[in-house]
Amino acid sequence: MTYMYYTYVLKLSNNDLYIGSTTDLDTRLQQHQHAKVRATKPYLPIKLVYYEACLDHEKAISREKQLKTGFGRAYLKRRLT
Repeated sequence: MTYMYYTYVLKLSNNDLYIGSTTDLDTRLQQHQHAKVRATKPYLPIKLVYYEACLDHEKAISREKQLKTGFGRAYLKRRLT
């Protein structure tokens, strides 16, 4: 079985972006939306605004780290506007 690994971006109620990665995007979004994630709980509602799918777990984590940098956030700003 081939697994997909996702890097995702949420827009929080304060307009900040939250960047994460997961193997099950639907379940992870439900966790965020039902206040089960401490980092996003105070900023509900959230909205999924971007995601990327990858076949390699390490590459998905690397992409998450890249998007969390200044360069990555600038890329997201250009991509999401």
